[in-house]
Amino acid sequence: MHGAKTRTIIRNVLIMTMKEGDRPFRGDIVLEGSRIASVGPSVTSQHPGDEIISGEGMAAMPGLINAHQHSPMTLLRAFSDDLKLMDWLERKMFPAEARMTEEDIYWGAQLAMAEMIRSGTTAFADMYIHMEQIATAVAETGMRASLARGLALAEDDGGKRLAEGWDLIERWSGQANGRITTMLGPHSPYLCPPEPLKELIGEAGRKRIPIHIHLAETVEETAIIRERYGKTPTEYLHDLGLFDEAHVLLAHAVHLSASDIRLLRGMRGGAAHNPVSNAKLGCGIAPVAALMEQGVAVGIGTDGAGSATTLDMFAEIRAAAWLQKLAAQDPTALPAGRALRMATAGSARLLGIDSEVGTLEAGKKADLLLIDLRQPHLQPLHDPEAVIAYAAAGGDVDSVFVDGVPLMRSRRLLTIDEEKLLAEAAVRAARIVEGV
Repeated sequence: MHGAKTRTIIRNVLIMTMKEGDRPFRGDIVLEGSRIASVGPSVTSQHPGDEIISGEGMAAMPGLINAHQHSPMTLLRAFSDDLKLMDWLERKMFPAEARMTEEDIYWGAQLAMAEMIRSGTTAFADMYIHMEQIATAVAETGMRASLARGLALAEDDGGKRLAEGWDLIERWSGQANGRITTMLGPHSPYLCPPEPLKELIGEAGRKRIPIHIHLAETVEETAIIRERYGKTPTEYLHDLGLFDEAHVLLAHAVHLSASDIRLLRGMRGGAAHNPVSNAKLGCGIAPVAALMEQGVAVGIGTDGAGSATTLDMFAEIRAAAWLQKLAAQDPTALPAGRALRMATAGSARLLGIDSEVGTLEAGKKADLLLIDLRQPHLQPLHDPEAVIAYAAAGGDVDSVFVDGVPLMRSRRLLTIDEEKLLAEAAVRAARIVEGV
């Protein structure tokens, strides 16, 4: 996939760098090898052998970054909608997931990646089982990912899961030309008792390994932790030292008190907001503005397709903005540009890859997408950020690049055999859910 350094010039495109304070402007983007060589006004000189892409009628922005995902759950899409979270989990998800083979995990993950690439997502954070299958799919499709083996430390399996978690880190960290990074994935406060969790936090600190964990997704979780330990889930993790040293990716962070939010001040990492999944499961609306006011980084994720149904990050961007405005009864809450930055630079910070991706600037990795603006629902362009945040959808994405390599051009996937994938997914999904 990676040959000699080739130059690609995207000419005369509307550029949205997603750097704080930057406004959209028209210009050229030059990609050289896996990196962005320059971003600026249209004055780029052409060399023999350069590939020229016309940006006429297009907008360029950094690839969207899905900060929390369970990619193989695409095989369970719309299989058990409109149920309460615990019913959904115990009656439907857990029995179906128990039937998934390693091969199912691979194909489910690849289905997620096809959907993500098609809708402009270039990187994602994933937590699941059989993570080596997901890592293989990442390597093959050309995406970027932060992977963690989900660890329910409450269930004693003789340390097998934890060994798999460490094995993933040792074998896959930095693989696929550095596109794969890894984390430890203790599932949640309610599935991780104090002793093993404290041990894991200590070990992660010593080895400088980031941690990806669910936090305070539901009212029920808050009640369970309060009953067991007399604390909120956030206090529970804080008192175990989670926020002392480790870089932490908190998924959901819906039910946080004002004092919980103060405890997160100064944390490394941040919170992944999953507005569609949280709204659809009736979990609540995360206190995004309050977190940001305390300096906590907030990114956007979809959660798995089993709950969110769609992995389209544009749906999440829109939902994030709408729900914050609704919760605050204030239309100025979470403006369009900020919602877009959450899904790019914000999520990059959560994955710990913000020095490499998340904004369009010289020296960063060439992870970007082109949106086709020549459509009735995206015209006129009074405010490009508002149009894209509130009206764009994944289907408007024309081209996607990761590490300078095109993964999709003119809506055609270049690293995935879509026909074969859809056939495999249909057969496997039918077998998994039969009779559940």
